[in-house]
Amino acid sequence: MASAKPKKKNPRLASGRKRVRQDVKLNAANTSLRSKYRTAVKNVEKAVLAGDKTKATELFAKAQAIVDTVADKGIFHKNKAARDKSRLSAKVKALALTPAAAA
Repeated sequence: MASAKPKKKNPRLASGRKRVRQDVKLNAANTSLRSKYRTAVKNVEKAVLAGDKTKATELFAKAQAIVDTVADKGIFHKNKAARDKSRLSAKVKALALTPAAAA
């Protein structure tokens, strides 16, 4: 019985109860934005792997807006957002250069 988690106590003060309600809503919003961010990045990477230059550039433009929004809201640090954008941009640019050099 000692290994069981202790039961979480409810706040006594009204302000504490309100804070808990707000935290639930805020956590849901942050989780949604975090998921949207990761999906956008993943979609660009999939397009790059598939070799679809036009789709990759189109998705990258959309991903940039999402990445900036999430960074502005503080879900991810601005430097992480900049790093991810930079890496995605490099992948898209490399994709654009590769077929031109081969053709």
